[in-house]
Amino acid sequence: MTYPQSHTHSPEAQPVAGPPGRDDFEAALLLPWQTVFEDPGAGDWRDHWFLDGLRAEVGNTGEGMVFTAGPEAGDDACHAVLWTRRAFAGDIKVEYDFTRLDAVNRYVNILYLQASGTGEGPYAADIAEWSRLRETPWMRTYYNHMNLLHISYAAFGNRDDAPDDYIRARRYPVPEGGHFARDTQIEPDYRNTGLFETGVTYRVTCIKRGRQLFFEVDRGGDQRLFTFDTSGFPPVEEGRIGLRHMYTRSSRYANFTVSVLPPEPSPDIGSARR
Repeated sequence: MTYPQSHTHSPEAQPVAGPPGRDDFEAALLLPWQTVFEDPGAGDWRDHWFLDGLRAEVGNTGEGMVFTAGPEAGDDACHAVLWTRRAFAGDIKVEYDFTRLDAVNRYVNILYLQASGTGEGPYAADIAEWSRLRETPWMRTYYNHMNLLHISYAAFGNRDDAPDDYIRARRYPVPEGGHFARDTQIEPDYRNTGLFETGVTYRVTCIKRGRQLFFEVDRGGDQRLFTFDTSGFPPVEEGRIGLRHMYTRSSRYANFTVSVLPPEPSPDIGSARR
């Protein structure tokens, strides 16, 4: 096993240490993935996605899909989430080119994996059925009423005097009587990565394979791998992929694909008896 490489892109960035996982990730890449969702980002985004948030803007260019949250920091109506129209079951691989367009060293970008509603009250398993409840995309609506995996990246704290970045994984929903920050986090916490500079394109590869969660960031062959063990939480089985921008954040997405593994063949019982 090897540890995540510790490349830095600015004098302030510190080396990142983490658990082993490169061998497992490379093995996962070699599995017989089948691509079932593709969006280069140049066509009409509405063909593949739907939007939570009334103040966001989404547009397509020759370089990809530009997604910009609302402009007013502190206004929850300016958060936004783009959801795939399709849901995905089982192990998945998500890949895309990500370019940060803002220069805001606060707030968070999030990748949501396989989101479904908890099924309690109006929060049906199919989250499209209660989109109207997310016209203002309060974070609490998501972390209290959805089953999903969450990865924060190109993410910063909410203090101008401490703009260190981080990559972090979570499992929703918050357990009954629990606390969001404490009880949804999947260790470890990666800080001061030095990644996601404004205007620089990174290739993101995220794999959920069983109880392993991998998040690799590639800048022209300079690869960083972040790994998480989700076995301490209930499994996430099926749902939509989401891209969340907190207020003021803006990014471009291109060559977005989702792949799944084919079902394992059923045993031939008759042949086994011969």
